[in-house]
Amino acid sequence: MKALNSFGFPVLRFNFRGTGLSEGEHAGGVGEVDDVHSALDWLEHEYALPIIFSGFSFGAAVGLRAAYDDDRVHALVALGLPAVPVEERAYDFDFLRTSTKPKLFVSGSRDQFAPAGRLEALVSTFAEPKKLVRIEAGDHFFEGRLKEMRVAIEDWLKELLQPLTLITDH
Repeated sequence: MKALNSFGFPVLRFNFRGTGLSEGEHAGGVGEVDDVHSALDWLEHEYALPIIFSGFSFGAAVGLRAAYDDDRVHALVALGLPAVPVEERAYDFDFLRTSTKPKLFVSGSRDQFAPAGRLEALVSTFAEPKKLVRIEAGDHFFEGRLKEMRVAIEDWLKELLQPLTLITDH
């Protein structure tokens, strides 16, 4: 959130249905895709700006599914993307094999849901452009490594936005 906001992007953080103080019940990832679509609708209505989707763990898995083919979304960021089943919940990311939107994946080197080799193998199947950053000694929650995670996002955004800067400078 802070990394995106530091570039001047408005940021919307929300809980999925049945999480925290949100109403409703957890819907196994199906209804949560609708939650992401509702959030994207709200952002478009409030700001009418290109959107960069960013999600963490389950939120990344569900959000990528909602945002990968949404024309309002121009880039995708997944933090702590699960590369193995979590709590009997298996994830399918085949849709990213054809998504040509810029994609950033950031994961801790000690993330128990993205073991060494598994995330790399998964990301290798996704369409370009894509970038995978492993945060050394980071766990699934990036405990003690939030600064490194933020820098990874900021560095990627600088690369992503540089062509826009060159266009507006002339």
